[in-house]
Amino acid sequence: MEKQTPSSPGIRQQGYELAYRLACEQLAATDVKQQCLRSGARYQDANNVIVEFLNQLHLVSLPNVEISLLRSGEEVPLKNKIIILHYLTLSKGTPATGRFITFRELPGCDSYFPVFHQLALRPLLDRFGQEPDLMVDAATQLGGRRASHGHVSVTIEAFPRVPITTVLWKGDEEFPPSCSMLFDANIPDYLPTEDIRDICATITRKLVQSIPSPSRRER
Repeated sequence: MEKQTPSSPGIRQQGYELAYRLACEQLAATDVKQQCLRSGARYQDANNVIVEFLNQLHLVSLPNVEISLLRSGEEVPLKNKIIILHYLTLSKGTPATGRFITFRELPGCDSYFPVFHQLALRPLLDRFGQEPDLMVDAATQLGGRRASHGHVSVTIEAFPRVPITTVLWKGDEEFPPSCSMLFDANIPDYLPTEDIRDICATITRKLVQSIPSPSRRER
């Protein structure tokens, strides 16, 4: 029998299922209407809440806690369900500070940074490091907008109170291209660091996939 490790798909799936059950229990013990005010979610009635996540409207049906895409009814990946529930239950309603922080300034970031760099930063550099303006075109497909940091930057609303800004600096003869992701300093009042890492990885994946690489465009 093959020994399972913490990174094995079966163990990972079990972890997601446990996290989802815990998040559902936490939501059941929450004043949902109050949390909608804090998070910017839309309280429809006692049985329906609408949460916008990465430019898509998600319907959270209560009390059984079913989550689907509002327009299509399509099933939502389990990891995204967990993140949506965390946002809905943990949001404190803290106003934006206007002060930006990087991932390394988030609570407990050290254990999450290697994966963040591998899944969120490295693919951005690989795809847009030499063509940074293409990142703006890609961001518009996620409802993003151009920002004013670095050489090229875009801001994407992960949730109503969670803007994430991706910044690229062009390389030159002395320095290679570099990138970073910036968050308002209030972001720990809305999401845990692990969820922020996963959202950033999702944003990067969507940005990269929306603009084919030169080799794919030539086919």
